[in-house]
Amino acid sequence: MTADLRAARRQLVLDSLGIAVSAVGFALVFGLSARSAGYSLVETSAMSLIGFAGAAQFAAVGYVAQGLPWLPIIVLTFFLNARHLLYSASLAPRLRHVPLVQRAAMAHFLTDEAFALAATHFHRVGRVDIPGYWIGAVVGVFIPWNVATIVGYLLGSAIPDPAVLGLDIVFPAAMAGLAVGLMTGRREVVAAGAGASIGVGASLIVGPSVGIVLGGLIGPLLGMAMPAPAGGPAEPVVAESPLALQPSHMADAVAEADADAELEPPDEPGPMP
Repeated sequence: MTADLRAARRQLVLDSLGIAVSAVGFALVFGLSARSAGYSLVETSAMSLIGFAGAAQFAAVGYVAQGLPWLPIIVLTFFLNARHLLYSASLAPRLRHVPLVQRAAMAHFLTDEAFALAATHFHRVGRVDIPGYWIGAVVGVFIPWNVATIVGYLLGSAIPDPAVLGLDIVFPAAMAGLAVGLMTGRREVVAAGAGASIGVGASLIVGPSVGIVLGGLIGPLLGMAMPAPAGGPAEPVVAESPLALQPSHMADAVAEADADAELEPPDEPGPMP
């Protein structure tokens, strides 16, 4: 168990690398954009530390540069990030045993990338792994984004557009790769396909923020409407996982490893270090 958990966390770190590269590229451009809009370094860094909203940060900077009042800026950026309500609703049932203060802290770091990494990692290990969530959210996204924001502000016009370096494709490619690992049955395939199609179509017709919300809502509903396989129960979310969806802590993993070592026969190899 402990060896499997450590292997899953190593894979999580590898998954986070592609996300971090994309985050760095776009945060560099955000730092430059904020500087061009007249933000100070403190204001720019505070937006990434406190707001930490990715696309909404770009939108807010543009709105401020256009001279929009604060109330419309707040409303528009709220709807742009409304998809995070879906992420929270998905994770909340699994985190109900986690203390409220810790859940509130986790919510601050919940982004598109953090959710994708966490959902894939939880699926891989078959349970909630709190340290794994922090690895993806903080190490994979928060730290790279904030460091690159400062660097982008300081380097100014020396920062090229991410599209020139090909970094614009890194994030969608990494997210697509993570999503494939979650497709364990017909319902997941239908939900992903329908959500992507509806999201892209609505984004082209209405706008990206509307497309993301519609795709995120309608796709899963269509997947849930799919009938279960004939002659069998509904497909499980986590295939053949013997582990309950309970919070996991590092101390628990160490205790389990010690218990397994005491029960293991002497002639068999022990757990991986």
